Amino acid sequence: MSVLRSEQLTIRFGGHAAVHQVTCAFAPGTVTAIVGPNGAGKTTYFNLLSGQLRATEGRVLFGDEDLTALPASTRARRGLGRAFQLTNLFPRLTVHENVRLAVQARRGAGHDLWSVWSSHRELAGRADEILERVALSAKRDLTAAALPHGDQRKLEVAILIALEPKVFMFDEPTAGMSVDEAPVILSLIQQIRDARDSTVILVEHKLDVVRSLADRIVVLHQGELVADGLPADVMASRIVQEAYLGTAA
Repeated sequence: MSVLRSEQLTIRFGGHAAVHQVTCAFAPGTVTAIVGPNGAGKTTYFNLLSGQLRATEGRVLFGDEDLTALPASTRARRGLGRAFQLTNLFPRLTVHENVRLAVQARRGAGHDLWSVWSSHRELAGRADEILERVALSAKRDLTAAALPHGDQRKLEVAILIALEPKVFMFDEPTAGMSVDEAPVILSLIQQIRDARDSTVILVEHKLDVVRSLADRIVVLHQGELVADGLPADVMASRIVQEAYLGTAA
């Protein structure tokens, strides 16, 4: 039983198929890592699932609902939460305001986004709880633009948590982060995984991250799905050793 799946998903740019007939299902409460060499189609496939790109062929299904023709914003409201390789924030708002807006949107108060915040103590309190989880409480009153890159990545994850999606999608979640900063993000993903009430999909090239987080690995190579299974089995397979690691098994 899957919460999200693609069927024969394909996108062509000119005559080139960047993703070619990828059929893959993601079960509730699991963590799937999508790996592969540079240019394998990982982020493109991610963009097809989340709606940033429109498929040339095939379908994206969320439960029994066909999302293929729906834009990214609608998919997000259905429960697909996407964190980007590059941060996607409101740069002139404070850290706390960024998260409060996400909390308020999740609670269905979108019509009143710019009202007096003191009338929304519950929402502000929830934002504070999330900032504590991502170790940003001390920077709550700084603008998002004033944060270093690593803290911007933490803030984006905080926003994603505030939206409470059914599917968390992370595109290289620790990219550009220092050795000291990355464990905070990885710990948050572990918490989401351990709760087993959401599905996590991540694009990642760091094998240590994949091994520590993933229940399952999907390997793309030249736009095609070439391996899918348990981490130990997939990483030991000959096709992965050749396509991903560049060595023979």
